Amino acid sequence: MDARLLARRYRDYIACLNARDWDALGRFVDAAVEHNGRALGLAGYRRMLEQDVAAIPDLQYAVELLVAEPPRLAARLDFHCTPRGRFLGLDAGGRRIRFAEHAFYEFAGERIARVWSVIDKASIEAQLEPGAGR
Repeated sequence: MDARLLARRYRDYIACLNARDWDALGRFVDAAVEHNGRALGLAGYRRMLEQDVAAIPDLQYAVELLVAEPPRLAARLDFHCTPRGRFLGLDAGGRRIRFAEHAFYEFAGERIARVWSVIDKASIEAQLEPGAGR
């Protein structure tokens, strides 16, 4: 798959996540997918995404930056959302926050086989500090 098609495939995956079309996830994610070095498999990966949405009902994935070099792809994802309760060990308390996730993907054919991701927790902590945003 060339870089243009890989980028298109990834954007279709993001649309699947935003639509909460969990039954279609297998079209984009390999049955033996790994996340940050952990073998989750498709069912575990789906469970992780469903838990994210349960904790953050207004979660929407927005691609801010995308670089494709087959079979790998890197993305900076931008989030504006309102986590319920605790998020990444922080008491978000229903406050609206903005943060980035930096994610790297390795594809096996047309499916995501490995994901490495890091969330900018420091920016969330700064937003949740007493007096922040006032």
